[in-house]
Amino acid sequence: GLLCGMPVLKEVLRQYDERLILDAAFTDGQEVPTGAAAGLINGPLRSLLAAERVLLNFLQRLSGIATTTAAFVAAAAGTKAKIYDTRKTTPGWRELEKYAVRCGGGRNHRRGLYDAVLIKDNHLRALGTGDLKEKLTQTVEKIHKRSEKIEFIEVEVDDLNQLQTVLSVEGVDMVLLDNMTTEQLTRAVRLRDEVSGDRKFLLEASGSITLEKVEQIARTGVDRISVGALTHSVRGLDIGLDLS
Repeated sequence: GLLCGMPVLKEVLRQYDERLILDAAFTDGQEVPTGAAAGLINGPLRSLLAAERVLLNFLQRLSGIATTTAAFVAAAAGTKAKIYDTRKTTPGWRELEKYAVRCGGGRNHRRGLYDAVLIKDNHLRALGTGDLKEKLTQTVEKIHKRSEKIEFIEVEVDDLNQLQTVLSVEGVDMVLLDNMTTEQLTRAVRLRDEVSGDRKFLLEASGSITLEKVEQIARTGVDRISVGALTHSVRGLDIGLDLS
């Protein structure tokens, strides 16, 4: 699998005992053949055994994320779709897990509520009943007035009727197509291309994205595919520490 976490490993060793020295055979993002040693650690045995579980926890999880991400990226190769992570990260691990996604060739979505805006279904319900376009337009205008440093405004939709409405709202940069079938995604791309004109709306597929389905989804023409499974339910890579 893909290795990820060697800088973290070095810091773990330093905090346990500065006499623990790592001689790395691979760097983050490199493929490590099955059975190969990612590196050698020299130093006091007592300190090494104390650090063992913690360093393996970091390496196994981060390498698992990088490896899984690389598989999704490979499945979408040959299309214009890019693989993105989500905010579904482990508390306290956000920056590390997003780093692991990048090591696997994926891209990072927004980090929090401060750098970009995603108007989701609950937000739309909170706007109340009435004309969706009017309410969205008012909301987007308020966002732009209050938040100058946001990277983008994205709106989640569940069907093509909602999509058509959102495509007519000024100030929206991207639309998240939630849990749509590949047929719906294909129609969504066609609709975007027909009505957006000179404006460039990005379309992002999301919701229950699996490795088995991602190639088919990528071939619909969407620009982005966000995959929660990269971080919220990934399996750690099988990495061990053996004494020699």
